[in-house]
Amino acid sequence: MAAGYLLRGDGVLQTASTPQSLGRTALSLSPAVWLLLVGALVAAGAAVLLADGTLRLALGSAAATLACLSVLVPALARRERRAQAGAQGRIADFIAHDASPSFTTDAEGRIGYQNAVAEDRFGDCGGQTLSRALGDLFANPAAVLYRLQTRAMSVGAAREDVVTRRGHVRLSVHRVGDGSFLWRLEEMVDRSAGGRGAETLSLPMLTVSKSGTILFMNEAMRRIVGGRVRALDRIFPYLPLRSGEETEVSAADGQIRCIVAELEGASGRREIYLLPAAEDPARPAAARPDFEDLPLALARISADGRIEQANRIARELLGLPPRGEGGQTVTFAELLEGPGRPVNDWLADAMSGPAENRPQVLRVRRRDEGSFLQVTLRRVAEAGRPGLVAVFNDATELKSLEAQIVQSQKMQAIGQLAGGVAHDFNNLLTAISGHCDLMLLRHDRGDPDYADLVQIHQNANRAASLVRQLLAFSRKQTLKPEVFDLRDTLGELAHLLGRLVGEKIALEVDHDPELGAVRADRRQIEQVIMNLVVNARDAMPAGGTIRIETENRSLREELRRDRATVPPGDYVIVRVRDEGVGIPPDKREKIFEPFFTTKRAGEGTGLGLSTAYGIVKQTGGFIFVDSTPGGGSTFAVYLPICDCVPEAEAVGQHTVTALHAASAADGLDIAAEAVAVDHAADRAADGTAAGERVILLVEDEAPVRAFASRALRMRGYRVIEAETAEDALQTLEDPALKVDLFLTDVVMPGMDGPSWVREALKRRPDAKVVFVSGYAEEALATGQTAIPNSVFLPKPFSLSELTATVHRQIH
Repeated sequence: MAAGYLLRGDGVLQTASTPQSLGRTALSLSPAVWLLLVGALVAAGAAVLLADGTLRLALGSAAATLACLSVLVPALARRERRAQAGAQGRIADFIAHDASPSFTTDAEGRIGYQNAVAEDRFGDCGGQTLSRALGDLFANPAAVLYRLQTRAMSVGAAREDVVTRRGHVRLSVHRVGDGSFLWRLEEMVDRSAGGRGAETLSLPMLTVSKSGTILFMNEAMRRIVGGRVRALDRIFPYLPLRSGEETEVSAADGQIRCIVAELEGASGRREIYLLPAAEDPARPAAARPDFEDLPLALARISADGRIEQANRIARELLGLPPRGEGGQTVTFAELLEGPGRPVNDWLADAMSGPAENRPQVLRVRRRDEGSFLQVTLRRVAEAGRPGLVAVFNDATELKSLEAQIVQSQKMQAIGQLAGGVAHDFNNLLTAISGHCDLMLLRHDRGDPDYADLVQIHQNANRAASLVRQLLAFSRKQTLKPEVFDLRDTLGELAHLLGRLVGEKIALEVDHDPELGAVRADRRQIEQVIMNLVVNARDAMPAGGTIRIETENRSLREELRRDRATVPPGDYVIVRVRDEGVGIPPDKREKIFEPFFTTKRAGEGTGLGLSTAYGIVKQTGGFIFVDSTPGGGSTFAVYLPICDCVPEAEAVGQHTVTALHAASAADGLDIAAEAVAVDHAADRAADGTAAGERVILLVEDEAPVRAFASRALRMRGYRVIEAETAEDALQTLEDPALKVDLFLTDVVMPGMDGPSWVREALKRRPDAKVVFVSGYAEEALATGQTAIPNSVFLPKPFSLSELTATVHRQIH
């Protein structure tokens, strides 16, 4: 006898054992059928009682219709129930032997049928909701079930992969009728070993979350560690783990060694398997016979930073005693120190991974201060214990080169700073000395204020000399190169140098008879030689001999020395030797820095050697020093030989240089004498009056502009002032304005001097130009080459220098 199934109105599946029971169930009438029968009887009774024929006919028809419906509705209901029972029966037969747990539910989620696998897994859930039955499988099942059932109501079916405590589960649902659903759970053991499949493995394994929490341990792992453990460091004393590396495991019976195999799982999880290690641990690499004689410095470092083994080359680099002599165990941090961070922190980073295989330069503590090693660390594991292998390379030369580069960059930065400071000071000194010149014109020698004004002027000149030294160091001074013979220059300087060194020091000069000519600023080269001689004198307080030598030298290959590379070529070498106290090695790199001095306060500014350095470098030469403490010093200046005939000495320039030198030494009245020269210069050769000449003065510094304007007006020129280049161009828009000369600063806010002059010359090509600047003339070189009829006047300039330059340009 075949079994039958009925689906109740509430969605619960019931079983009908026989056709007879199914028929008895069908004979039970529903309330609706009873209402139809009662209505039919009432209508029939009323038809019998009424006398009206038409009304009796209508009520009879109604009674017949209701009687037919009372018979037809149960028949249709029985037919529908048989169809639904047949469908539910077929579904039950289909899922009865399914390998995955399956359920049928109504719209409210109540379980009507569950197959045998579902009963084995979840127990008898008849009458319960599906969300309650799955509550132990994963968290918050109600939200997942509602989401899937809503989707199934819309499209007929839905599925979703859910991460559970035992692994991944695929939950699917199908709509089977208006208010019934079929649910199926498919366990996906292959996507995570932390499920039922892993329990059957004889290989110990565990699943770890991204944060390091143990999510699952199979039976084999639980037997090893003696139960379930949540923290990874309770099992593995040495973290982090490395796949393929041998490590120790804290087992229930003590420490055991295993090889770790790690796989990446889903959602950032890791699956860790333990493989058996060899019975006898291999000897450490540092104990193998060939380790000692490897041509590479190696050392074995424990996890806590102790030096366990080091081969011969490593011991020599680290300053450790020879092998076999014993000695106390030392740590890595005791031997080396790092730049800016503790060495132990770097070792910890190498153990955990971020700093592994990343070289670091460290200083050796047990050797001299200048010893450095480049160290590379790599994590290894021996006998289940992780450690580090260090590879050492001597980095002393590399560190020395780095220090030289840093020193060179520092010198360049100081030079830029000095040049900028000198520019600003030149503007201030131009205003101070210029207005002082103007005041001197209104006072004679008998005036009580005359001596004070002369003192102001002389100190302004001293300040200007100091600024020139800063510009010399920064290689931004204005040079006037010429071709000359150094033998002539040294011959002229001999008397002055003899006065400088004094009676206790002998001065000897030795020249190469075939000495080549050089092209440089003669006055600046004289300054270099004087500074070197004065430096040699100060190094011999008890007296001695200073020897100046010159020679030709031809370099066929480049000469690399200190921080410089001298290219091949022909050079004149000037050497200044002394027998003084010498220069200590730690100060040798700083002697060319400005304001660095070993003298006491008031005995020197520290600008002598830095000035010489800047002049030589700006000339295109090189300067080197050799010194031995207690054995004297030798400064060598390399200047390129010029294949030109020495030029005749410019009388005017020599006269001006001599005048400045004499004034500085004897305190003469420069301004008063310059005024006389200036009045003579203003008498134009062509007889043109100065008042007929128009000068456009462009200067952003108000004090400098005020001095220059007054000085030129006093000489009879008509001066038009402008603060910026833009103002100057706007002034020149007047076509009726005639301008004979542009007197302009080079560096200004907005448009610079060369730019606006180039624009103005397009419409006034006959105008002459005088550029003034606190920077060197090199700052103007690029722009000046394209500007005709222009000259350069460096700041600070005096009243006479300004008016003489303007006069020469105009006439």
